[in-house]
Amino acid sequence: MTEASDVGGLNVRTPADLDRLNFDKGNGLVTVVTQDHLSGAVLMVAYADRDALARTLESREMHYTSRTRGAWHKGATSGNTQALISLTADCDGDAVLARVRPNGPACHEGTFSCFRDAAMAADALGVLDSTLASRAALVASDVNQPEQSGVAPIDSTPQKPSWTVRLLTDRNLRHKKLGEEAVELTMACLDGDKSGASEEGADLIYHTLVALRAVGVTLDDVRRVLDARAPSSPGAEQRYDGSQDNRTKA
Repeated sequence: MTEASDVGGLNVRTPADLDRLNFDKGNGLVTVVTQDHLSGAVLMVAYADRDALARTLESREMHYTSRTRGAWHKGATSGNTQALISLTADCDGDAVLARVRPNGPACHEGTFSCFRDAAMAADALGVLDSTLASRAALVASDVNQPEQSGVAPIDSTPQKPSWTVRLLTDRNLRHKKLGEEAVELTMACLDGDKSGASEEGADLIYHTLVALRAVGVTLDDVRRVLDARAPSSPGAEQRYDGSQDNRTKA
């Protein structure tokens, strides 16, 4: 066992790397925090002994150790396997971060994450995407709602739609704002206005995601494209080069 300061951030790729983890502290187990490699959402927290992690490295699919049932291969029965992208040790060597490509829900109750919606909105972009999804669903339900005949409701005052709903239902407005925000960001960058560029960049991201959502594209769809373009570095860690037209492979 090496000093903790030498373990933090270790990319666990080989049996020799497993020897550097601290299984003793957890009575033969380390904690495994499993994360969706695209969104960063935490899918589940489990445990694994050395053999389970060795099988994970060999098979490139997640294996865990239940404290009551012993060894188990995630998805062996359900089909909801988790393809390994990378394993990274924490600063004490008694926990690892497993970045995975899930093939279905992580939770035995059928949800994508054991932590439910909170995990899917782990950052500001996740919160925004979740909000856009709910607004798009609202628009779709209004479009598909059959007209009701008979007595009008007591409060029949039309409700003013949110700005997002207005954008989703008005193609011309949506595209006009997208163009305007792109120009405003360009001008802020040309002026070297860091604060303005941050504000305009946020506006452009918002209007871009709205425009994408209007044609059925989600933030995860964009993440998948970026992931496909990202060159692989040692240990299957993904990075994005972004040179030239954002399609160049390093």
